[in-house]
Amino acid sequence: MSEEEMKNELERLRSENAALKKGAATGVSMKVSEKGGLSVYGMGRFPITLYKEQWLKLLDMSDSIRAFIKANEGTLKAKD
Repeated sequence: MSEEEMKNELERLRSENAALKKGAATGVSMKVSEKGGLSVYGMGRFPITLYKEQWLKLLDMSDSIRAFIKANEGTLKAKD
């Protein structure tokens, strides 16, 4: 590999590293899975993947979920 190619590769890797760091800073990201579901990354060790209808049903329940969390505040654990 020539010196010019190494410089180009180093710059490419630096750019890629910066993009990865920026993505990690935002914390949560989304993408379409191979089977057409919506995968949310950054909530835990594994992505949360549901189909469109499941996400919409869950989003419609947001007020109920918040009320449940508030009612069970004492027994629910928070991740550090």
